Amino acid sequence: MKINKKIAKGENMDNVKVTINGNIIEVTSGTSLEELSKLYQDDFKYEIILAKVDGIYEELTTTLHRDCTVEFLDLTEKGANQVYLNGLIYLVIYATKKLFGQQIEIKVNHSIDKGLYIETGRRISEDSLEKLDMEMRKIVQDDLPINKVTVTRFDAMDYFENTGDLVKKEIMNYIPSTHVTLYKLGPFYNYLYSQMPINTKCLSHFELTYLHRNGFVLRFPTIYMKDGIKEYQHREKVFNLFKESREWAKLLHLENVVDLNKRVSESKIEELIRIDELVKNAKLLELAKLIVSKKNKVKLVLLAGPSSTGKTTTTNKLVLCLKSLGCNPKMISMDDYFVDRDHTPVDEEGEPDFERLEAVDLSLFEQTIKKLIAGEKTVVPTYNFILGKKEFKEEMELEEDDILLIEGIHALNPKVLEHVPKEEKLRIYLSALTELNIDNHTRVSTTDNRLLRRIVRDNRTRGNSVESTLDKWKKVRAGEEKYIFPYQDDSDYTYNTAMIYELGVLKTFVEPLLYSVPPESPYYNEALRLINFLRIFLPISSESIPEDSILREFIGGGCFKI
Repeated sequence: MKINKKIAKGENMDNVKVTINGNIIEVTSGTSLEELSKLYQDDFKYEIILAKVDGIYEELTTTLHRDCTVEFLDLTEKGANQVYLNGLIYLVIYATKKLFGQQIEIKVNHSIDKGLYIETGRRISEDSLEKLDMEMRKIVQDDLPINKVTVTRFDAMDYFENTGDLVKKEIMNYIPSTHVTLYKLGPFYNYLYSQMPINTKCLSHFELTYLHRNGFVLRFPTIYMKDGIKEYQHREKVFNLFKESREWAKLLHLENVVDLNKRVSESKIEELIRIDELVKNAKLLELAKLIVSKKNKVKLVLLAGPSSTGKTTTTNKLVLCLKSLGCNPKMISMDDYFVDRDHTPVDEEGEPDFERLEAVDLSLFEQTIKKLIAGEKTVVPTYNFILGKKEFKEEMELEEDDILLIEGIHALNPKVLEHVPKEEKLRIYLSALTELNIDNHTRVSTTDNRLLRRIVRDNRTRGNSVESTLDKWKKVRAGEEKYIFPYQDDSDYTYNTAMIYELGVLKTFVEPLLYSVPPESPYYNEALRLINFLRIFLPISSESIPEDSILREFIGGGCFKI
């Protein structure tokens, strides 16, 4: 590689001008990003994993043949962090097969407390997990290359059939391209729906935590961790909710996207929609019966969950379930207690921070609930989001046997309603935990599921562009990490709002929106990632989805006022 820090006068056809950190350097045409990155590695805390070339993510194997702007990235950047994680997953698969035999099954199930829960097809012990950890670190030290290869789709299908990975083979039927990109590590090839690191050397930051005889947690630095990998904290209730959802999906023979696509192609999707909706309603009725059984003590039902989990629809449906059991529930949304917009707290960048607890007029909220519990008639606010102010127009009063449902992202925060004894509150945590995997090695992210919901809803109800939603999403996610997820296991009841069929439906609504993001947008890479994620899902019509479905809160056509 030839680099001239000071550009010479005159034109050199064999050189290209590269702008990095505002400085222009000249390099030989054909120089790889890997070669160039070595000059800048000392500027980073972690190894450089990925780069942006004129704003577009590129692997470090990419060679430069034209003038461009380059930005190098380590795992503290969102896109690079995802690439790092996919590299770690491949490292786990490779090390496990090398240690315990090629036939061992590895299934990456779901996220759990800043890590991934992984199951093995054979019993493991803490000792064997230690051996796996040592093997992974040896592979990292050996600095094995992760080679990118392009093969025909049919050759890939033959390979996965011969290695027993029939789900990956079937997924190739839903890829329209004649060729696909595989990644080779040692003697193994894999299809991972993502760009990848170029070697194992950069994958040194991880920890393995033993969970039980068939499962462990892979932990790694996330973009929300400033001090590296945090100590594992098991979230038993959410873990069990995932387990229950996956066992139900397995009962229906619906474990991955191939299973879902078969239902679509065999015209059996309407039946699946009815089954899924029936199960969700039955769970809500079960929850309503639990509330009724405690109504002599419980006066408040608190419902919380991260963004786009369908809190409003779920609360409305729970109201109907309670009414069917002879109760008279009332509803309050904590969103109506936002402080006036000019008093909204700001974040580190001086922008309004609507995710913080201080964005809620907690004093007024507490006063209102005190009066209602005491049986007093009180005026409750409705927040005008256009004006950014509370409006006081409606009165509310709780009769002796009434139950008050309170919905909001901060409803489980221990600072909320501290004066109300614990036994008088029932706390419910809502989450959209999809039961599906793409294949054994690739999960469907619950965060992506919620993001797709929000893109569709915000465009439909507020006219927001994809770029606007993605810009807000960064702050929403940061707020969830601070103010919601720490309290998820403090709930008395957990409820899963994800529909097993919904990604096929969301695809029909969100794809046109994602394609509207131009290449010059800072959110183009994220839009492209979501497009690539959705392409293997067959589209599902929304016609058969009932009006009271949670999904209607996002795609429209629902019977509840949102």
